[in-house]
Amino acid sequence: MELNVSDLSRAVVVHPDVMRGTEARSPQARLEEAVGLAAAIDLEVAAALIAPVHRPTPSTFLGAGKVEEIRELLEGAEPRPGLVIVDHSLTPVQHRNLEKAWNAKVLDRTALILEIFGARARSAEGRLQVDLAHLSYQRSRLVRSWTHLERQRGGAGFLGGPGERQIEADRRALANKIDRIKDKLEDVRRTRSLQRAKRKRTPYPVVALVGYTNAGKSTLFNRMTASNTDAKDLLFATLDPTMRAVDLDSGQRVILSDTVGFISDLPTHLVAAFRATLEEVLEADLIIHVRDISHPDAEAQRQDVIGVLGALGVSADDERPFVEALNKIDLLSPEEQTRLAVSGRLSQEMTHPNIDEPARIAISALTGAGVGELERLIDRLTTADRSAYIVEISASDGAARAWLHATGTVESERELGDVARLSVRLSDKSKGQFAKAFPSARFANPEEALRWRA
Repeated sequence: MELNVSDLSRAVVVHPDVMRGTEARSPQARLEEAVGLAAAIDLEVAAALIAPVHRPTPSTFLGAGKVEEIRELLEGAEPRPGLVIVDHSLTPVQHRNLEKAWNAKVLDRTALILEIFGARARSAEGRLQVDLAHLSYQRSRLVRSWTHLERQRGGAGFLGGPGERQIEADRRALANKIDRIKDKLEDVRRTRSLQRAKRKRTPYPVVALVGYTNAGKSTLFNRMTASNTDAKDLLFATLDPTMRAVDLDSGQRVILSDTVGFISDLPTHLVAAFRATLEEVLEADLIIHVRDISHPDAEAQRQDVIGVLGALGVSADDERPFVEALNKIDLLSPEEQTRLAVSGRLSQEMTHPNIDEPARIAISALTGAGVGELERLIDRLTTADRSAYIVEISASDGAARAWLHATGTVESERELGDVARLSVRLSDKSKGQFAKAFPSARFANPEEALRWRA
């Protein structure tokens, strides 16, 4: 099949509406998401349609009538689109038969997401992860699509025929490439582990932003950090994790992490390939789920994100606090904004918000509405484990005093001759770090301090 490169810039998007009865989203919403995925790699969508599928056809997935209808649509378009995106997983046989029937290149949902990831990855780690996902996808299809050749007989005894030799060679070549990439990613994983261990030695809490793709995570990240990471109205605008320090109004410093967006029906080998990146979530002290609350499928998107987090090991038993930032309230009516604000304030009264019962807060990352309240909530949740202490240090020890101000909450301080006495709130972790760094410091809780000299 010969195709001009220019043909591939125009696409027809097809969402097969499989009648399963459990789908939380409407077919139209799923189609719009597929069109958004196509736009993410600058494709011109010539047509988009829903194809009802009562029972998938083994040879083409779609029914014969719908296959013919799409062929006529392609033939009647000017210029003729050279690409058809089928928003569902296809077997190699279905993929090959559809390309033959339509005389066009076909991408299923997995292949389309892989194309986007390939176009978006910027870091060396991101490119390695994309390569691994691509090769894993190719290997699964190679094994299935060549099995008919394995039945050929010929050659000398156990060697089999030429088809068998070819597929074995291709399998070995892919397996070798995959092993090399996995070795490189293991080096990256070790480096990340060292970086995380180093961060654990610092007193600053890590706050991870997670959410469905295009929910506004990067826009919120930019507003809170005053940085300029890639924040576009595109699916998967962010693939590589970004971390920045944020100084809250109280003086508390946190490390904010922006992560890859989630999506429904994310292929399992893509989750596996990006696990090193997603492990940042597992190491965070606080998780913020950024939701596009204006989206008609906001609840279904929430369930998708919770499903991926659950696969990563985040559950209701997790001791870390969990917050839902209900983003894009600027697109809602004033009445709806008020309702969300009231219900959010009630949820924030919980002592231990978790993934099942999170603390919620209504915000607009674009306009800044509610972001100040979110920062105060982050401050409260990341310092909830702090205890009150009275600390005595040398009045001339500026480094110890600066450390306490940067790390804890200093409520009062005064100098008594050559001794400085500070009333400060510290977590157990920070207290241990301070005691190790400044062994001459003297600690007591406020009750014990009453026995100290006045």
